[in-house]
Amino acid sequence: MTPQFRRIRNVGLAIAGTITLGTFGFALIADFPWLDAVYMAVMTMTTVGYGEIRPMSQAARVFNTLYMLLSVSMLLLALGVMTQTIIEAQLGNLLGKRRMKKMIDKLDNHYIICGFGRVGRGAASELRQAGVPHVIIDRREDRVEWAMRSGYMACLGDSTRDETLNEVRVTRAKGLIAALATDADNLFAVISAKTLNPKIRVAARAAEEEAERKMRQVGADAVFAPYVMTGTRLAQSLLKPHVRQFLDFATTNIGLDVGIEQLEVGPASDLVGKSLADLRIRSELKVIVLAIRRADGKMVFNPPADAVIQSQDYLIVMGENEPLRRLESRVTGAA
Repeated sequence: MTPQFRRIRNVGLAIAGTITLGTFGFALIADFPWLDAVYMAVMTMTTVGYGEIRPMSQAARVFNTLYMLLSVSMLLLALGVMTQTIIEAQLGNLLGKRRMKKMIDKLDNHYIICGFGRVGRGAASELRQAGVPHVIIDRREDRVEWAMRSGYMACLGDSTRDETLNEVRVTRAKGLIAALATDADNLFAVISAKTLNPKIRVAARAAEEEAERKMRQVGADAVFAPYVMTGTRLAQSLLKPHVRQFLDFATTNIGLDVGIEQLEVGPASDLVGKSLADLRIRSELKVIVLAIRRADGKMVFNPPADAVIQSQDYLIVMGENEPLRRLESRVTGAA
């Protein structure tokens, strides 16, 4: 519960309590019927000033005098609190947007997520888990506020427009995920991103096969069709349940501290020029080398022990997080 909501709730309870007090006073002291007592209490508090609807005794007039002072003071207090809450909310939104803009302006080598629907939220969660900087764009204000409340950097705007992508520093971004609702919007987002930053890597979702083909033609590096992928996984879960279980384990780390990483071999790495047999990566670091992507783009799956590692190769490895971090320091040459 936010402080503003608690403040409004307390004011509402105070007003209700004041009206209740006035109702009982007029009913018990002035001997008004209950409906007339409620009417008199509300009329007095709102300073309408229609006058006494029934003759009152001296005791009732004394009560009414005290009630007028209390109820008018409570009404003025309520108006002041409401005004303060509105101003604070507007000012808070303004300051929050300025602070968010400053944070976005400082982004470099980051990732952009276009759309904060179910696919976008999944992508954002994965990027957060990986610890890489990222920012979200969505044209719906409620989704942007949801993203900000969840701790993400977010921007309200249309991802298909160049000015919106420039606001999130697309020219300095490392990658973009197009997870918008329609294939047309995703296609425009891919075109805009590649036009503004030809070096940016783009992954997009596509519902139709034709859209998938067009996205690849305009420069998308990876295109995923959720419906096709879901159908494939459903069939695999029946035909090859153990394979499906392994894939889930390898990609989502369910229950174990195990992951798959791609590590680029730096020129200063002590691995350069050595074979897998010489390095004993599996026996000493307890890390499995699944594949090697050569600098020329060739992928060597299940590389033999005599495979020699070269600079700018990528090692696709699987293992527990701590051994992976140790291997990464050697691969990059940071050790």
